[in-house]
This record gives sequence, structure tokens and C-alpha cells, in this order.
Amino acid sequence: MKIESACTSILVGKNASIDGSTMISRNDDTFHVLAPHRFYMHPAWHGEKGLHVKSPLNGFEADLPENGYRYNAVPNVDTEHEGDYEESGINEKNVAMSATESTYGNERALAFDPLVKDGLDEDLIVNMTLPFVESARHAVEYLGQLIKQYGSPAGNSVLFSDKDNVWYMEIVTGHHWVAQRIPDDAYAVAANEVAIQQVDFTDADNFIWSDGIQDFVAQHHLNPDKKGWNFRHIFGTFNEKDRHYNTPRVWYAHHVLNPEAEEQPESGELPFIMRTDHKITREDIAQILGSHYNETPYDPFAKDSTDADRLRYRPIGLNRTQNSHILQLRNDVDFGHAAIMWLNIGIPTFSPNVPFYCNADDTDPSYSQTPMTLDVDQDSAYWLHRSLGMLVESHYSKFIQQNRDYLTEQYRLFRVHIAETDAATKDMSGQELTDALTQANYKLVAAVKAEAKKQIASMLMQGMQLSKLTFNMDKNL
Repeated sequence: MKIESACTSILVGKNASIDGSTMISRNDDTFHVLAPHRFYMHPAWHGEKGLHVKSPLNGFEADLPENGYRYNAVPNVDTEHEGDYEESGINEKNVAMSATESTYGNERALAFDPLVKDGLDEDLIVNMTLPFVESARHAVEYLGQLIKQYGSPAGNSVLFSDKDNVWYMEIVTGHHWVAQRIPDDAYAVAANEVAIQQVDFTDADNFIWSDGIQDFVAQHHLNPDKKGWNFRHIFGTFNEKDRHYNTPRVWYAHHVLNPEAEEQPESGELPFIMRTDHKITREDIAQILGSHYNETPYDPFAKDSTDADRLRYRPIGLNRTQNSHILQLRNDVDFGHAAIMWLNIGIPTFSPNVPFYCNADDTDPSYSQTPMTLDVDQDSAYWLHRSLGMLVESHYSKFIQQNRDYLTEQYRLFRVHIAETDAATKDMSGQELTDALTQANYKLVAAVKAEAKKQIASMLMQGMQLSKLTFNMDKNL
């Protein structure tokens, strides 16, 4: 069970990205180090009555509509005990969803709108939303109605995007929430605390909110500011956990993308909407999602830092990250080619985000059939990449350059693969295109699998020579 998720999210508007894509991304971090996930394609359904979902965690249950779009998802393997937690996907309408960034409301607001114990939580939030929405804005409105109907048992923030729009929605009490559209020329980072700041209730193009939220805040005297309506100040927290566990991650992402920004890692006023003087790449996002305060005193691997500094802040990339993803919707290709999920179900610090065309109707068994435990004879992507991460971290100084070279080459090959696949299938459409992109995904998985095994074999061979149980010996003995 995901007792407490601790994720990091990055959202990028289309004019802030290097190629005009919208991108939403997140690390799905769990309480346990090993919580096997799989990646599969859920087929569309039409005219099916009696579809029903029920959570094994809090008892929430609901009927599903008779029609639903195809979508991909990255759920738990043991759904019977741990719940679905489908986490991230893109549906056949090219609407992307990532759920959820666990977010915590303060006791003042929760006193008057408490969490709903058996409400719609993150274990079923994708199942209940992604198959039924046709745009990012529609997704916010659709989920907002579900929260109004069922209530929420936890603070959850959800990322949505389509080819033109990126939205971030923060559900902070049982029924109240605000969503903000990320400007086209901006990016935003969130890390387990309320992020949205000033809300403009006259700007319905860029803000959406729960019914009655202004009256709720006024009635219960929840706004601490003399001027403005700052959602973070009204509903958010700022405690020791935020200062050491949450805000430093936002600070470091800003540090990478805006190194000129004069910010402090424990500040409660880090801006939500950010702009840079350069274009943001997928590699930038992957670097941040796998980061551990690199080149700062707070890096757990830093040799010259004190133990206090190395352990001061929780890094972004963790061995508890079960699913790191970048959901990209491209604007320089046609609709059938536009959606790509860059998926990493290893440790994002040491494994690549593998690109999957979402206009596909199947996934390779090494992704879709993850076993619950490690079997060295199997090709499970989850266990393969987690094994690679363990080896690199175990001998970090010995293997980190080899790992960097491996990741650099993988990302180069991924770009070649996408360019060649786009070109080879540019005149296809309909089922012919879906079949071709499905096979392209299979082809790439085979190549990624082979290279990961090569890396593991190389590191095992080198590791055998690093044993401390050795001695300078006469080879003639």
C-alpha cells in the first residue's frame, strides 16, 4: 500500500520547451523500496454496462460509464492488496494525466471541510478520469465533479496536459480544490506541498476552482493575508517537514533551470510559475527527476561534505521511485504520432526514460507482466533496471562515469529511433499506424533490454575484482 507518497512533479508549457511540446512529468515514490509496477495498455470499451471499481484500501466504489477511451497506465502488480494506482498515462484523445502528487492541507481548512474517508483516492483516480476526458481542461472539470460527488480522502494534486495546455490541480480538503493553467512560456515544479499561489477569480481561462471556495474561505476566516488570495497561504502548510523534505526539491529544480535565481532551499515562498532564458529539453527533466543535489554540499555522494549536509534534505531521485515518467505531446507531427510516454521503472538516477508511442494497443511482456519478486532468468524491465541501479549505487565512484556514458548513448539512440520511426510511418494512419508504432515500441524494448543486460554483466565482472577478501599473490602458487 502506498502509505505516503512523496513525489516530485515538473510541468512545461509548449513555448518553454525546445520543440514546442507540452510535457508533464513526475516521480512516483513509495514508502517501500520494492513495490513492483507494470506498464500496460488498457483497451477502449463501448456500450459495456455494469462496469464497477472498488478500492481494497478504503472501500470506495463506483460505476464506470459504458464507453471509455483506450489509455496506457503504470499500476501496481499486487492490485488486490495494494490497489491499482495506475499513476500515469495518455489516452487515445491525446490527453495526458499523472496522478498524484501527494499534497497536504492545513488544519484550519480541514477543520471545516474534513477529508472523506471513503472518497475517491489516488488508487482509482486515473481509472475514474483518464478514459473519459477529451482535453486537459475537460479533465480538470471532470475530476472536479467527481470530487464534488464523492469527496477526497487525501490531499492529491493531479497533472493534465494536451497539445496546447498544461494544468495543475490541487485537491486540499474533502471537497475544495484549485487548478491553474501553466503559461505557455513557463514551467512549474511541485513537491508534496501546496504550490499554487495567487488565484485570479476573474481569469477563468487560467484558473478553475471548486464551487463555493471563496465563500468557504471568507466564512471560516482562512485567509491570513491582508491583500490577495494566495492558495498556498490559505490551504497549505509550512513546517519542519516542508523545509527539509519538500521545498529543497523545488529549490534544486529551479537551481538547475534558473541557476541565476537567488533562492534558499528552505524558503516557503519559492515561486510556482517560473520562466527561463533557454528552452527546456526532455533531458533537462530527466536530469532533475534523477538528481540528488548534484554538485552541492547536500549530495549524499559528496565526498567533501559533512554528514549533516549530506543527509540534510531529501533528494528528488530515490531508490523508492517506482515510476518516473515524462508525458510528451508533440506539436511538430500529426495527431497519431504526437503522444510519447518516456517511462522509467528503474531508479531514475541510473536508468533511462524509455520512449513509448502511445498510439499502440499492446506493450512488451517485459513491461506488462512484471513478477512480484526478482527472477534472474526473467526479462522483467522493472527488475532489470532496478538491478542496474543497485550495482551503480553500490560502487558509485567506480561505475558512475560508465553509467553516465550509458545514459548519454541511450538518449542519443532514442532520438534516432523516434526520428526514423516518424519518417517510416509518416504516411500511415488508422490501425496500420497503430500496429506499426506498437511494433516500434517492441523493437526499442528489445534494444534497451540488451544494453541493460550488457551493463549489468560488465559491472558484475568489474565488481568481482573489487572484493576486500584479496591479497597480492604469486601467480605461480
